[in-house]
Amino acid sequence: MTVRVFYALVTLALSAAVAFFVYQNTISPDAKYPFKFGLDLAGGSQLTYVADVSKVNPAEVPELMEVLRGVIERRVNVFGVSEPLVQVEKSSVVAETVEQRLIVELPGVTDIDEAVKSIGETPLLEFKLVDEEALAAQAAIESINIENAKITNNNKTEPYIDTGLTGRYLQSAQLQFAGQTSGGLANEPIVAISFNEEGAELFAEITGNNPGETLAIFLDGEIISSPRINERITGGQAIISGGFTPEEARSLAENLSFGALPVPITLDSTETIGSSLGERALRDGVYAGVVGFIILSLFMIAWYRLTGLIAVIALLIYVAVMLALFQFIPVVLTAAGMAGLILSIGLAVDANVLIAERIKEELRSGKGNDEAIKEGFGRAWLAIRDANVAHIIAGVILFWFGTSLIKGFALVLLIGVFVSMLSAITISRTLLRAIPVNTNSKIGRFLMSSGLAK
Repeated sequence: MTVRVFYALVTLALSAAVAFFVYQNTISPDAKYPFKFGLDLAGGSQLTYVADVSKVNPAEVPELMEVLRGVIERRVNVFGVSEPLVQVEKSSVVAETVEQRLIVELPGVTDIDEAVKSIGETPLLEFKLVDEEALAAQAAIESINIENAKITNNNKTEPYIDTGLTGRYLQSAQLQFAGQTSGGLANEPIVAISFNEEGAELFAEITGNNPGETLAIFLDGEIISSPRINERITGGQAIISGGFTPEEARSLAENLSFGALPVPITLDSTETIGSSLGERALRDGVYAGVVGFIILSLFMIAWYRLTGLIAVIALLIYVAVMLALFQFIPVVLTAAGMAGLILSIGLAVDANVLIAERIKEELRSGKGNDEAIKEGFGRAWLAIRDANVAHIIAGVILFWFGTSLIKGFALVLLIGVFVSMLSAITISRTLLRAIPVNTNSKIGRFLMSSGLAK
């Protein structure tokens, strides 16, 4: 056994192992690495939220959006949704106002009301100082009721002053009763919260600089407690009391523990895709891919003969490797992603066509089979490299600036480009060089030629 044959057999054995891995994880109901499908293939609900970051330092927006994503993801997981996908997205990089969006995909959840409820119950916790004079003035104006008259206050002052302390800094929340801690009525249900190190410092600064002031605690825009600051509070501990029942206090503690939102969010749009529609899209996509691959394989073998057969084998290995990567990474497959996969197969075919044509030219110049294969791959590599670099640049741009749908297409395309170069250059070459072909014989010339040539 020659070294070339050994390498070819090792390549085929590894490829068979990869194919078996894909097969096992496809048919097994308890597979460790199953395929993950997007909503357009599996069915479910998609919620799009817009985050209000108008009061946030622009430099802190990326960090806060990641905190928001983590909070919503934890919240969705609590409701038992299988394989939720929560991602941050910008509306546009060229628009005057860039919206920060949160895309929440819930596979299998087709009840929009249920989906909205699972997200909407996550509270926004805020601490604001109370301007007593402004609050009194506002109350006085609102209490005046003069028939057929309007009173305007152009110098209206906001009675609640932002402190910057929000649920972003929350570390934990626990249900307690007033008897367990100081303050409040006996056995009154309260929620004891603790801040992280940064929040504790901010809380100590707020209480230290504003003794005698009122610190209002807002939950989703509603005041639930307005304790008066008596002294500087260190250690990052606080009490929320608002005449709760034990059930309300327990629910509040659980909600805050799951994560209070660092910034307000507003539901912008919803979309629901039925499971039957998703299954049909998946079935049609797989059918189109298989039929297209068969037709392509028949053409390659009929036109390029031996090099076409090797190209088909390399393409089969390419598909197996791609599917294994989709399972192992894992990549969420959408209809756009499947389109990217089919396009990347076309790129792999294009590389094999270039190689076959270059080999044919070298053989026509009178070179032997081994030398023709070596020179053919060498000359084809430059064109293959340039074409794939162009596709990589396009894929990176689409992934960087595109929406979630475009990113799925771009990601699959980028993976496909890299794997196709591996299959076209390494695998095809290894297999082709392992087959001894005497181009001086009639059969050898027929196998290595292409088209209508004999």
